[in-house]
Parts: sequence; structure tokens; C-alpha cells
Amino acid sequence: MSHERISRRQFLGKTAAIAGGAVLSARSLLAQEAVSKATDLVPLGKTGVKICRLGMGTGSNGGQVQRELGQEAFTKLLRYGYERGVTYIDTADAYQMHEMVRQATKGLPRDKLYIQTKVQWRSGIPEKPLEVIDRFRKELGTDYLDSLLIHCVDTTDWDTKLKKLMDALSDAKEKKIIRLKGMSCHGLPGLTRAAQVDWVDVNLVRVNPQGRHCDGEAGKWAEPGNIAEATKHIKIMHEKGRGVIGMKIIGNGDFTRAEDREKSVRHAMTCGFLDAIVIGVKSPAEIDEAIERMNAALAEKK
Repeated sequence: MSHERISRRQFLGKTAAIAGGAVLSARSLLAQEAVSKATDLVPLGKTGVKICRLGMGTGSNGGQVQRELGQEAFTKLLRYGYERGVTYIDTADAYQMHEMVRQATKGLPRDKLYIQTKVQWRSGIPEKPLEVIDRFRKELGTDYLDSLLIHCVDTTDWDTKLKKLMDALSDAKEKKIIRLKGMSCHGLPGLTRAAQVDWVDVNLVRVNPQGRHCDGEAGKWAEPGNIAEATKHIKIMHEKGRGVIGMKIIGNGDFTRAEDREKSVRHAMTCGFLDAIVIGVKSPAEIDEAIERMNAALAEKK
């Protein structure tokens, strides 16, 4: 009887040890999975749509940097980012990059990509906006756009001036031609108003702690950004459940010092009001650096 009781104790002890080990292993796996990464798919505000935390920008110097790579090199660059997990692509009609993006994404699973583009208005509101959206879809080689933004709103009355365009985007969303609508903001006048207009699903906003090419009083390209005032309105957007995406993280490419890039990426990952960011890239090394800096900042935040 004594031998039997010992055996049972041993058996129970071994069982407990195995179970405990399994629990620890499961916890370790959960801990690993819980570490946030640059290439995670994250909720875009309360829109119900997910997006890769890091987006590949195609508009450096108005797209000139990416266009000058040529199709072959650009395709290799985009595919390199995709293989690393970067599935969000940001472009615009003004960048003249639609067809290059189409060629670069040909053969990739469409449902794995998030494609965002922007419609111009400064040279005149399109007479037939839905036809313009159809052109975008054809140029990009896609049946739908994940988000379509009004490009560069910069006045306090943009929602009055651009109502026809806004109505067209709402119509396109109802028809499922686009999933989300919004705008990119340039300057405090446009940004301030954008925070109040509830038509918006997605805000693309300029963010870096140095204030380089960020929103100032008049919206001029090189004016000093008023970081405190801009942040106040961006936080309002975030609190309303909008999708909020940061741009100008590398100061439009002006942050040539590693410490400036580190400071800005760290700010973007820890500020608490950005869902994702987009960085214009021209080389695999820049993609690697963005991922590494974001991952390090996110790990420390955790």
C-alpha cells in the first residue's frame, strides 16, 4: 500500500510538473505574441478596418524620389517591404505613382494589401468625381480602394468648399468602391476644422517632435510647426474614434541624423494618438531601419 501511495504521489507530482510547464510555455508564447511590432495589423480607430502599423510612402518630394527609382527597382523595393510584412501602401494622384504601384503589386493577394490614395482639388474640384475614382482604380489595378483622402486640406472652410467632392466620396463608400474616406491635413486652419468634421473616417496628419514640415499657423511648407496646438486637435480626432495616421515622421526626408529619426519614430510609437504611420522610403535599408526602430520603441513601451 505504501509503495502504491508513493507511486501515486510521484505520478501526481510529475503530472503537476508537466501541467505547470505547459502553462509556463503557453504564457511565454502569449507574452511573445503580445509584443507589438511595426508590421502588426492594428485597428484603424473605430472604423472596423485594420491596417499595417507601418505604411510605405510613395510621395517623397511629391513622388519624385520613388519615380526616379524606375519600375524595376521600385517593384523590388515594394516587394521587399511586403516580404517583411509591410502591407500598407500610401500614394496619391499628385505623386504620379498609381501605375508604378499597380505594376509592383501585380500578383500579390489584394486582400492582404491596404491601398490608400488621394484626390486633388486645388486645381479645381473634379466635375465628375466618381469618374476620377474609377480612373484611380484602373490605374492602381484594383476593384476598390481601402481609403481615399482629399489631398491637402488647408483652410477653415474646406468642408464647405469641397462638399461636392465629399458627397461623391460618401457615395463611393456606399457603393463599396472605397472602404474609408477622409483627408490629409496641411496647416492648423485645415487641421483644426478636420478635427470637428464628423464626415471623416481617416485623418492623415503631420507628426514629428521637431516640428519639421508640421502644422503651423498659415500652413506654409517650411514654417515652424506649432506642435502643442496641432497635438491638441489630433488628440480630438483620436478620441472621436477616427483612424489617425502620422506622416512626415522623417521630416520629409530631412532627418539625415540617426538621432533625429530615432527621436521621431519613438515619439510616434509612444504618443498614444496614432494608429499607424507612413514613411517614404527609397531603399530596403530604410525599410529595415523603420521596422527596427519601431519595434524597439514598441518593446520599451510594453
